[in-house]
Amino acid sequence: MKREENIPHQFNSISDLHRVLGLPKPLHPLVSLVDNTAIAIDKDQLPGSFILNFYKISYKKGLHGKIKYGQSYYDFDEGGMVFTSPNQVLATADDDTEYKGHTLLIHPDFIRNYPLGKTIKNFGFFSYDTNEALHLSDKEKNIIISIFRNIEDELQSAIDEYSQDVIVTQIELLLNYSNRFYKRQFLTRKAVNSDLLSALESLLNNYLNLKTALVNGLPTVQYLAGQLNVSPRYLSDMLRSLIGQNAQQYIHHQLIDKAKEMLSTSSLSVAEVAYQLGFEHPQSFNKLFKRKTNVSPLEFRQSFN
Repeated sequence: MKREENIPHQFNSISDLHRVLGLPKPLHPLVSLVDNTAIAIDKDQLPGSFILNFYKISYKKGLHGKIKYGQSYYDFDEGGMVFTSPNQVLATADDDTEYKGHTLLIHPDFIRNYPLGKTIKNFGFFSYDTNEALHLSDKEKNIIISIFRNIEDELQSAIDEYSQDVIVTQIELLLNYSNRFYKRQFLTRKAVNSDLLSALESLLNNYLNLKTALVNGLPTVQYLAGQLNVSPRYLSDMLRSLIGQNAQQYIHHQLIDKAKEMLSTSSLSVAEVAYQLGFEHPQSFNKLFKRKTNVSPLEFRQSFN
């Protein structure tokens, strides 16, 4: 298959992906564990971009070495994990890096009738960018590989009434461990994340102080994450690990702090303060301010008189 750069190729089934990758037919139509070294096709024969209608969890041994994240490097040399959810546009790597490891493919129909079918959306790392991969210690790598082996053993065994239950349980275990390991990563990379927090604070202060909000409206999580070259979900999870607030809560906190400063040191009306902070309607500003401080902007200003 030749690359088509403009229109992403859509894979509607795991079987379709197996066929394009030169792999044998999957043992189960809705779930598959692929040995990455078994892919029997050159990258040039793959579509330049593509969309999977199923979840993809990859463990890659090649995610190590001198790969920069901000001003620092990845923490461990034992490989890492990348998670993607259905309908994300993915791109074939342009470099010649060979990744050893495994890829778990899960069609949403496989978990639809299980609680995981709903709760899987709560695992934020499915929305992270590739450069926000989970980097594993040696101990963590062994745990992940053991779960993959359990899934592989179950797929290769004769299917019975418990097969799906066992595999879904292993998938959930894999995701819960990944969640734990990401929390560890936020802590062990605290210096890097603190730099990111400082950059966020400076970016948001400039946005409010230079009256950018007056022209462009309220700062959004998507805008700030884009300026910092991270995904919105990663930014929120990072902030929650450092300061106990997600990105939206942090923005609100900064807005209220700036509003207090303007109300106490300027002669601007409450409506003018609201507009300068990016609010389209003063009523929305009043509502947020009172919800966060238990007093209205006018009552806050009067407390200084």
